[in-house]
Amino acid sequence: MTRARFAVWLVAAAVAFFRPNRARRRGMDSYTIARRQLDQIEGSTGPLTPFADVCIIGSGISGLSAAYNLADEPGLGVVVFEARDFCSGATGRNGGHLTPYLFQDFRKKALQFGSAQAKAGFDLEQYNARALVKIIQDEGIADAIDLVHGGHTCILMSDEDWDDLQNDFEAARAAGTDLSSVAWFTKKEMYEKYGTHYAGFTFDVYNLWPLKLVTQFYHIAKRRLQSSSGSLSLHTNTPVNEVLPSGEDWELVTPRGSTTCKYVLHTTNGYAGHLLPSMSGEAGIVPGRGQVVTTHLRNTGMSSWSNLKGDEYWFPRPGGAESPLIILGGGGHTSGVVDDSVTEQHYHNFLLKFLPEVFDTPQYEPEMEWTGIMGFTSIGDPFVGPLEPLEGRSFKGQYISAGFSGHGMPRTFASAQSAAQMILANLHGETWAQPEWIPDRFLTWNRV
Repeated sequence: MTRARFAVWLVAAAVAFFRPNRARRRGMDSYTIARRQLDQIEGSTGPLTPFADVCIIGSGISGLSAAYNLADEPGLGVVVFEARDFCSGATGRNGGHLTPYLFQDFRKKALQFGSAQAKAGFDLEQYNARALVKIIQDEGIADAIDLVHGGHTCILMSDEDWDDLQNDFEAARAAGTDLSSVAWFTKKEMYEKYGTHYAGFTFDVYNLWPLKLVTQFYHIAKRRLQSSSGSLSLHTNTPVNEVLPSGEDWELVTPRGSTTCKYVLHTTNGYAGHLLPSMSGEAGIVPGRGQVVTTHLRNTGMSSWSNLKGDEYWFPRPGGAESPLIILGGGGHTSGVVDDSVTEQHYHNFLLKFLPEVFDTPQYEPEMEWTGIMGFTSIGDPFVGPLEPLEGRSFKGQYISAGFSGHGMPRTFASAQSAAQMILANLHGETWAQPEWIPDRFLTWNRV
């Protein structure tokens, strides 16, 4: 697993709110969850919404991106179910690296899927980033979601890595990918600029606070639907235990009762196998637990960072301190587990030593440490679309957008948008038109 796939899933934000190592001792959730942005978590008590047009399972960035896009349909009734607190899964533990791949592994993808389809995967990530930034700017929420335009820096820890990435770069450029923002730096230049002995390259990207973004999506979608006589309801601490047929509709069964709806969208990523047989096992989505620490490092600017050929990534929280707080994740992941309440000592030891070795700086004790659950597929790409091709005709009306393999922030919005548009097309008796930027391999009917 590459660093960037790991990177986008795990971290949160500043942690001065907590005592040093408190989270590690207790296996606590991340700072972003503790400081959730909803004024009040609604829907955890009282009666469930009895009927809806669309039920979304999962309140992370995929679920609320879908809700945001569904809100363009006047009069639609939408319900979001969350087994725990609002946005308490991977999105709520995510550092918000809106860092699309530009050319990384291009040759490998081209061998697997052909050059045009390889390029489509990169095009989707570029579209995803542009679309999100435009929405953030148009909605006037840049400050509310801590949008940072700081770029990204990748270190290359061997000459082989340099050669490999240069070859991917040339292959992607030959295929027509826009790589104008990429700048390469030798070991000497990187040392003079950042104080690391490794070569690297930089490119133009953003970072944001995912929980705040998802919260804004919720509020905006709710306002839009209410203004058109529609509705958006959120039911937290309400796990969906079964999805049962109910005539031509679906009944979502929870410990608090049931909701009936025409369409169901599964956005639970690493937990999708709980309700979907096709997503359980290696042919579907395999959960994996990654680990993050917060530490300190001398100020290297507001760029996010990664060791592209490893699992490591880091990002300085805004503030401009001489030794800013750093969110650092990596060292691998533990496959097949769904418990995000514990940390593992060997990842802790690795992460503690990593930055001092890269920058030749003192080793700091972490202020906080936590884990998050990702969802991995056999090809590293998500499942997007109707579940009938995977589960059979009896699943008509159920859809999925999940399996982002640790590389979610650059792909979740576009994927969820596509799933939402499929639902709306079906609602109107129309045929969904596939955008040029979504690869064939993402779509469920091509994954049989």
